[in-house]
Parts: sequence; structure tokens; C-alpha cells
Amino acid sequence: YGQSPPLVNATRPPGEWQIYDIVYTGPRFDKDGKVTRPARLTVFLNGVLVQNASELTGATLNKARPPYEVHPEKLPLSLQDHSHPVRFRNVWVRALN
Repeated sequence: YGQSPPLVNATRPPGEWQIYDIVYTGPRFDKDGKVTRPARLTVFLNGVLVQNASELTGATLNKARPPYEVHPEKLPLSLQDHSHPVRFRNVWVRALN
């Protein structure tokens, strides 16, 4: 989404399952709503490191880089498909403390 390009293209051909392992650390805010720690994202795609502790500058939107908005530490997970025929399986979420 334009914030940090991947280190490498590790995608498999269309029609093959893609495997993502994502480690996400959410942003933290002080009592006044100022960001004290930005979000970070480490991503392995098909076993290959494609993002390494990449710092996010705010929400991830298409062709936009909005600033952070204060929000709770835990929110629902959304998986997007951009109206393409996509299926998800074996989705695991584990809190890291």
C-alpha cells in the first residue's frame, strides 16, 4: 500500500496457495493521543522475508497515507479480497505478549 516496498517478490503463480506469516505490533498512544510508538510489521510470504520490522506511518489505504488515529489496542481482524475470487483457510491469530 505504498508505505514500504517488499524486499523481494515471493508470490506463487495465480491459483496456488500463498502462505503469510505476519508479526504485527500495534501503535501506542499517550493520554493526549500522540503516537509514542508507531506500528511495526514483519511479513514472511511463502517462507521468504518480505517486510522486516517495517514501521507504519498510519492506516494502510490505497494511494493515501493518512496519519494515525487513536484507537483501542485490540480491534477485529479484516481480510480483504478487492472483489477478486479469493479464499482463506487456516487463519490463526495469536496474541504476543
